[in-house]
Amino acid sequence: MPNTEYFNFKQAMRYLGIQSYTGLKDLINAGLPISIVGKSKKIKKTDIDKFMKVHTVVTTTGKNKHEENL
Repeated sequence: MPNTEYFNFKQAMRYLGIQSYTGLKDLINAGLPISIVGKSKKIKKTDIDKFMKVHTVVTTTGKNKHEENL
């Protein structure tokens, strides 16, 4: 993977370890920021790291907090 601050979607998917564009679209719809310049869409590496940190769930009983509230 290139040592770059901005990833194209394919590079971002590889960095995140996801296999489908649908999975990436789900993260974008959940608030992962993207930069659009002309027809080019990029995702900043530090934005991915921040997004994942904010959306990390710590489990204590085998269920995440979201599941406990259902």
